[in-house]
Amino acid sequence: MELYEPDRLSPPQLAAMRRSMKNGRAAPTRRTLLRASSGGVLAAGGLAGLSACGIPAATKDSGGTAADDHSKKEKRLHFSNWTEYMDVAEDDKNRRPTLEAFAERTGIKVKYTEDINDNSEFFGKIKPQLAAGQDTGRDLICVTDWLAARLIRFGWVQKLDPANLPHAYANLSAQFRSPDWDPGRAYSYPWAGISTVIAYNAKATGGREVTSVKQLLEDPKLKGRVSFLSEMRDSIGMVLLDMGKDPADFTDDDYAAAVARLQKGVDSKQIRRFTGNDYTADLTKGDIAACVAWAGDIVQLQADNPDIKFHVPDSGYITSSDNLMVPNNARHKLNAEKLIDYYYELPVAAELAAWINFVCPAEGVRPELAKIDKEIADDPLIVPDKAMAAKSHAFRSLDEKQETAYESKFAQLTGA
Repeated sequence: MELYEPDRLSPPQLAAMRRSMKNGRAAPTRRTLLRASSGGVLAAGGLAGLSACGIPAATKDSGGTAADDHSKKEKRLHFSNWTEYMDVAEDDKNRRPTLEAFAERTGIKVKYTEDINDNSEFFGKIKPQLAAGQDTGRDLICVTDWLAARLIRFGWVQKLDPANLPHAYANLSAQFRSPDWDPGRAYSYPWAGISTVIAYNAKATGGREVTSVKQLLEDPKLKGRVSFLSEMRDSIGMVLLDMGKDPADFTDDDYAAAVARLQKGVDSKQIRRFTGNDYTADLTKGDIAACVAWAGDIVQLQADNPDIKFHVPDSGYITSSDNLMVPNNARHKLNAEKLIDYYYELPVAAELAAWINFVCPAEGVRPELAKIDKEIADDPLIVPDKAMAAKSHAFRSLDEKQETAYESKFAQLTGA
């Protein structure tokens, strides 16, 4: 366990945070393109539908710091999540059908708060209490990979009990089962996956396909109409894959070579700019002909514009996830585990995926999703098939020194 020391973000880390808050994937507008699915009906099912037999329980001295669990006496929990990351009723945007169904079935009342707009900002909110060994007032949080890794390193989240997670344990997709920062998912379960792919406007390319990062960087017919993402892990990760390098296991020299490839694209004006999710407007208009993009955005753009296409390079693509975790000293750990497990019941997972349109982390969800919307069920950007899942790669976790060094080089590249 890494001991926490009061830290100040380095200038490169601060720059990365500002990019993220202004226009990155974590910006408050990152899910504003999402639309509600046409009325699906949440299927009922028992929380104990799968037997926990054979699933080991966590030991009392494992994980972070547990408070006395008041779950059995206090039928409630507080869940902090990102904005527009939960299904809502078509006739009343203040109602959340899957949460209401959970409360009705279990008697557990969920205080649901959309108070995460950015990982770094949210970390700043909860860090004082966690560092002081205090309850954050939250039983369940949803944070992106790098912050999840940091919280585990600091020992600030509790180890989950697999005996309370039979559906999650059984249904978690192999694609998400063992990130290097949480092998075997001892401390976290994904809420949704985030895929980074290549997107292009077929009208703007004259009907030509764009299939690789190499083409983005070198095709003269795309010059000045290419964008990459302002999130370091996504853009550098895709370039590393194109170079034949593993984003989960690369050297400083590999990183420098990836930066140099992008720098060449900047200097030659092949790359128009580095963007957050504001690339969507330019891609739709054709001002950007091709780009590195987030799959959740592309699903929505395709609904309105048939010229928007995507491609998963043969070299692979970058996957990350937003993850559910129980902070230290949470009062209602068991209730939180019940909610995590509930969202891995396949009908519930389908209901959520149909609304948020990000990658569903539950294996076998397609038949249930097809009952709601067959088009969504057949979309590999939401339910990756085996071939696509096999091309998935995660960017390795970084320590503070590495993150500072890498973000500094990337900031120089992007001019941030």
